[in-house]
Amino acid sequence: MRKAALFCLLLWATPLAAAAKTPVVVELFTAQGCASCGEANAYVGKLAQRDGVLPLTFSVDYWNYLGWTDTFAKPEFTERQKAYVERLDLREPYTPQVVIDGHAQAGGLQTEKVERLIGQAEKADRDPPDMAFIGPRRVDVGSGRVPRGGAEVWLVRYDPRERDVVVKKGDNRGQTVSHHNVVREIKRLGPWRGRPTAYRLPPSAEDGLETVVLVQGANGGRIIAVEIRD
Repeated sequence: MRKAALFCLLLWATPLAAAAKTPVVVELFTAQGCASCGEANAYVGKLAQRDGVLPLTFSVDYWNYLGWTDTFAKPEFTERQKAYVERLDLREPYTPQVVIDGHAQAGGLQTEKVERLIGQAEKADRDPPDMAFIGPRRVDVGSGRVPRGGAEVWLVRYDPRERDVVVKKGDNRGQTVSHHNVVREIKRLGPWRGRPTAYRLPPSAEDGLETVVLVQGANGGRIIAVEIRD
């Protein structure tokens, strides 16, 4: 009861503080078999050192046909990118691609454009619901305005360490590909309908991963709230 009361108090007492702490989420869609992705991976490594920005690297699997099976790729990461392709009215998925706050996109080598979009996202008005982790297996999302089309809550777990992979086949044969903030798990926890709701967190499949929860417009919409476990 005390935890529930405290959470309700936070919902009403700290909306401005929560909004000020919301980082800009920069999602990189990349692949070890993509010859032009190395530079974008390195750029994400620099973003990972910046305050107020949360870069996440999603390895996609559709380059595997070139002869090298991406060691980090999962079908659900490709599906996430496809949702953005439809939402952002693009012709097809491509790499390297960067999506900023689920709202805008640019080629991963278009760093000036990415920087401009990050700057716009930092200045955008935000009214996120309050969020809080309650113990190791639960996250609470408070009340707020739901975007048109509904919203979803997503669990993302990523590896904060730099990960180097030696590619032995395909276009990058013999090269060492560096990765930063590699996403290892993503799971939809459920819908969010604007009312305070508790969501159960599954246990992590790997040690050493960081946990972040996103509240996002349905089907690849704008990211409206972010909570990173300390």
